Amino acid sequence: MDLKIKGKKVLVTGAGRGIGRETVKEFSREGAKVFCVSRTKKDIDNLLSEIGGESAGHYGCFMDLEKEGSSLELHTTVKRAFGEIDILVNNLGSTLDITNPFCGISEWRRIMRVNLEVAIELNNLFLPTMIDKKWGRICNILAGASIENHGPVPYCTSKAAFMAYTRSMGRVLAKTGVVMTGCLPGAVITEGGHWEKALQERPEHAEDYLKYRTAAARFGVVCEISPSIVFLCSEQASFCQGSLVLIDGGQVKTYCY
Repeated sequence: MDLKIKGKKVLVTGAGRGIGRETVKEFSREGAKVFCVSRTKKDIDNLLSEIGGESAGHYGCFMDLEKEGSSLELHTTVKRAFGEIDILVNNLGSTLDITNPFCGISEWRRIMRVNLEVAIELNNLFLPTMIDKKWGRICNILAGASIENHGPVPYCTSKAAFMAYTRSMGRVLAKTGVVMTGCLPGAVITEGGHWEKALQERPEHAEDYLKYRTAAARFGVVCEISPSIVFLCSEQASFCQGSLVLIDGGQVKTYCY
C-alpha cells in the first residue's frame, strides 16, 4: 500500500526509545523526513545514526518537554532546522512513578503536563500552518488506560482526558484537511520500560498480569504498534477524523469508547 507520505516532514516526541523510536524508523522506511525529540542525547544520536541522519533529511534534538516554555523552544528549533512539518506524533507520556491516588496537586499537575498539556501546546503551535496548507496529520499516543482502569489513578485520568481531547478536536478539525487521531497501545515491552523492569525484578507479577489481565497472554512489541501509527498519519487516513485505534491484544474489555 502506498501511504503517500514520501517526503513529508514528521515530528515525533518521546522518540528515543520504545514505540516512539520504532515509529521514527517506520516513517523513515516510508520515505518521510523525521525530526526526533527525546530528553536523552545518546538515544537521539543513536537513532539518527541508524536512520541516516541529516544526510538523509532527518534531524533531532534532546529536550525535556516537561519544563515550562519547552514547547515554544521546540517549535522554534524545528522551524529553524527542519521547516514546517506535515505530521506530528505526540508520543510523550509517562506515569512519572506517581502512583498515589491521593497525591498532591503539584504531582497531578506534573502528570497532566506530561500526558496532555505538552501535546496541546505543540498542536496549537503547529496546527495553524497545517490548516493553511489544508493538509496535516496529528496522532496522539494514548493507552488502554484511557478507557479502562489500568494503572495509577493520575495516569489513567490524564490519558482519559487526552482521549477526550483527541476525539473532540478531531471533529473541530474535520473540515480543515487536518486529521487528528489517537492510537491506544496495550501492555508493550519497551527498552527500560515498566514491563521490561517487571520481568527482571518481579517476574511473578508480570506472569500473573499476563495470565489474569491479558487476552493474548503475552506482551506486545513495538513493531506491532508503529505501522498503525504511520497509517493514521498517511493520506489513506483521510476519513479518520477523531478515530481511536486500540492495539492491545484484546486486553481491554469495554465494548465502546
